[in-house]
Amino acid sequence: MHFMPSLQQAWARNDSLVCVGLDPEPAKFPAHLRDDADAVFTFCTAIVDATADLVCAFKPQIAHFAALRAEDALERLIAHIHARHSGVPVILDAKRGDIGSTAQHYASEAFERYRADAVTLNPYLGRDSIEPFLQRADKGVILLCRTSNPGGADFQALDCGGQPLYLRVAETIARDWNGHGNCALVTGATWPEELGRVRAVVGDMPLLVPGIGAQGGDVAAVLRHGRDAAGRGLLISSSRAILYAGSDADFALAARAATIALRDTINRYRQR
Repeated sequence: MHFMPSLQQAWARNDSLVCVGLDPEPAKFPAHLRDDADAVFTFCTAIVDATADLVCAFKPQIAHFAALRAEDALERLIAHIHARHSGVPVILDAKRGDIGSTAQHYASEAFERYRADAVTLNPYLGRDSIEPFLQRADKGVILLCRTSNPGGADFQALDCGGQPLYLRVAETIARDWNGHGNCALVTGATWPEELGRVRAVVGDMPLLVPGIGAQGGDVAAVLRHGRDAAGRGLLISSSRAILYAGSDADFALAARAATIALRDTINRYRQR
């Protein structure tokens, strides 16, 4: 199934806007996994299996796997999600951005090697750097717009003909790049009013919203400014607060409880 219909069905089926980020850090794993030669895969699949009925997407961060030389674990993890939880789309958080044949190879990496349903990308090299991804109408193309980190304002907030650059980016993607209806934007929870300005520009385009939890984003403000006309339109991402909610053998149950708590908090504000 194409990414966008899969996402829409997951929103409805699981009544959830939660996206669980899979960012493995072995130093934070429970003690009983320290002697597991395949600890990254074991840990991440346990989280996935405990939360798959509560989320709209999973988002593995490629650097966390690559730094551990665990790319094979990432491949197997995504294959596991597709096999066991086929209705939950997988977003490869890679933030790629390059031109020419290199962009083609990055698209092959995301969609052929890892079999991701969507990938995060940096649009600041322009359309030709994104074109190989845009051509894949079945895949999600999730582009950085207004990121959650404090330094994002260094360039994204610069005046660009009377509007901040991030809004020009949002306008261009919504107007010119979204011909297949497969684009989404990354807009940080730490800037809810700016998230609202993006929503006003892009209509019902999905927004991937990092920054909830450890980065201090406010759920109520995100829902107030960011939801679409149907009360959805958001993938609210949480990683550390869910992954490391527990540190004992029942860590997956603790992750499930944290996911339920976040989902239910979001849904309370969706109804207001």
